[in-house]
Amino acid sequence: MDKTDEKQAMKELTMVLMYLSRFTERDRFSDNNDYYAWKGYDFNVLNELSDEDFIRQGSHPSRSKSVYITKTGEELAKELMRKYKIED
Repeated sequence: MDKTDEKQAMKELTMVLMYLSRFTERDRFSDNNDYYAWKGYDFNVLNELSDEDFIRQGSHPSRSKSVYITKTGEELAKELMRKYKIED
């Protein structure tokens, strides 16, 4: 495995942790295949993941307590889990 610098590792591992702690909103407005995660992580990392469309923070990111994990974000998380040899 190639070495990963600290900043990249934070971003990758944050994505993995959000995916592993994902939950669904079981109400009439969402699909049970839509995943969300609590956003108790470094805001700069969250903003980068949002800018790259791996997560969505909503229209008021500072007020929202959770993020939506996009399908692209799910794919990235699964790829990173293989990289770090983490089972789901």
